[in-house]
Amino acid sequence: MDVVEQYLSELHEIRSSVEATDETSYYPAIEHLLNNLGAKLSPKVRCILTLKNRGAGHPDGGLFERSQFQKLKDKDPIPGQKPARGAIEIKPTEDDAWVTAATEQVTKYWKEYGQVLVTNYRDFMLLGRDSDGKPVDLGSYRFAKDEKEFWKLTAHPRKAADEHSSRFQDFLKLALLSPARLADPKDVAWILAFYAREAKARVEARATLPALASVREALEQALGLKFGGEKGEHFFRSSLVQTLFYGVFSAWVLWSKQRPPTSRDHFEWRLAQWSLHVPMIRVLFGQVATPDRLGPLDLVQVLDWTESALNRVDRGEFFSRFQEHEAVQYFYEPFLEAFDPELRKELGVWYTPREIVKYMVARTHTVLREELNLPDGLADPNVYVLDPACGTGAFLVEVLNTIAATLKDKGGDALLANDVKRASMERVFGFEILPAPFVISHLQIGVLLQNLGAPLSDENAERVGVYLTNSLTGWEPPKGAKLKLPYPEMEAERDAADKVKREAPILVIMGNPPYNAFAA
Repeated sequence: MDVVEQYLSELHEIRSSVEATDETSYYPAIEHLLNNLGAKLSPKVRCILTLKNRGAGHPDGGLFERSQFQKLKDKDPIPGQKPARGAIEIKPTEDDAWVTAATEQVTKYWKEYGQVLVTNYRDFMLLGRDSDGKPVDLGSYRFAKDEKEFWKLTAHPRKAADEHSSRFQDFLKLALLSPARLADPKDVAWILAFYAREAKARVEARATLPALASVREALEQALGLKFGGEKGEHFFRSSLVQTLFYGVFSAWVLWSKQRPPTSRDHFEWRLAQWSLHVPMIRVLFGQVATPDRLGPLDLVQVLDWTESALNRVDRGEFFSRFQEHEAVQYFYEPFLEAFDPELRKELGVWYTPREIVKYMVARTHTVLREELNLPDGLADPNVYVLDPACGTGAFLVEVLNTIAATLKDKGGDALLANDVKRASMERVFGFEILPAPFVISHLQIGVLLQNLGAPLSDENAERVGVYLTNSLTGWEPPKGAKLKLPYPEMEAERDAADKVKREAPILVIMGNPPYNAFAA
């Protein structure tokens, strides 16, 4: 039986006895729920209810890592261990969880344990601390709008589980895993995906999106496709949420580069547009992230949660892994797998192992040198390269690395880095139709150029040759007058991509194109 179905079924059974107390009689149901989920994690997490008083009162429960428990043998257990994953405060279903979260009692628990999961069995709210040690709302989940509706829902646990299980389990996983600080790029990707998935669910709950009609039409025109039918609608809404979340993530990365890792400054998602350097993403983000559009979609709260998570990242540790181990290449696929596995399958988003990327680029480089009589291979200024479905840019980065290595072997001088930058802007191109990997591709190449000592200039509006475009359209000039787009940045992106399609003397096409995309 699904763990959420079991939880709701137990609550209904206990209540049906007509002998239950309002709060404590239901403890076993929530204990089973948390332990069933905690047993699947690494390290495993164990829920223990009714804890000792450590000076802040008696929490209703705590979340411990199994590693905190000693085998007694000849040793006594270590006294006074705090629950590593925080405390739990439980109230009857008639109480308001948000009111409970603001009480002095919960504040004491939060100060003592660092994190508190507050629940009345139907609402769940997670309180944590930000990088300055101040309280912050990390997320919430609601089964029903009120107590009456909740008890109706428990009478049909399987049906309720079908609707709630996936998102609710993700929320509880966040609660069970949520550390005080984040460092691993995969953990950050999962948390971003969790919040993005919540945002997508809120967007999908709206039958229509009238406030975004102009953005939708402009994006259709820019990409040369129609978001028709169920799959097209899904693609548009997913792209919308990806733009928001990877716009915020990209802005955070660029914002972080301008500050030392020890800086106590706080990132604000509302100012993200100021940090976005790629015009197409900046205008898309700017059109979506406005109060009159985010408000009706109920997304402001979710972006606030995202901001809190990014402000808990250990930036020094994160970026050392993000760059040194090329974790950026692993960042998007885990995100899309957790955020939208259906779209991932439809668009064939699968990470190409670095060994295969390196081999394909090296083999191409060798063919150019040995069979086409181009001694410099990919570094030859007449060799134009295109990845028509570039994803997060793995092939483009390897091509640029190969160009840099070739120029260095030739005794490259101080201009080597600028030669690589010029190649990234003028003859190494990538096309991508999804906003999130498009952003990551720009980030990857930007980091590479920065490490070489030739960063892109904001003042000169420099950008690499990666375009948000549909690789299947735009190769032939339009019949009649060119269609005007409502946003100049979108028009410039389309025109630049079309220029590559129609005028660039592409010699090399490489990459890992999607094997399974819907007909539209």
